[in-house]
Amino acid sequence: MATIFTKIINGEIPCYKIAEDKNYFAFLDINPLRAGHTLVVPKKETDYIFDLSDADVSGIILFAKKVAVAIKSIIPCNRIGVAILGLEVPHAHVHLVPMDSMDDINFKRAKLKFSPEEFKDIAAKISRKVIL
Repeated sequence: MATIFTKIINGEIPCYKIAEDKNYFAFLDINPLRAGHTLVVPKKETDYIFDLSDADVSGIILFAKKVAVAIKSIIPCNRIGVAILGLEVPHAHVHLVPMDSMDDINFKRAKLKFSPEEFKDIAAKISRKVIL
């Protein structure tokens, strides 16, 4: 059975897409820690990031770097934090979280709520800045 991320990639579930290429896909987390919190996933459905080939591990990080640069250009923050947790969805993914302090990337914190219009606006602004 396809994961929720595969269904998002395939357009079966809507998302706030940031960028994609032939191998990777980036979209806003709908339960964000901060505005601009983005998930980067490989299009190849693989549960554990370290089960990806070396080329795919380096590829997802290089793709995430391009997205992170775009996020930082739009969302005021000191840096973009990176987290690879891998337990909540059985599909490898990288969290990119704008942060000013360590607490900004604390996944036990209450998640922010945005309207669909706010998500669309954030996604559009970041997407325009991604250079693939």
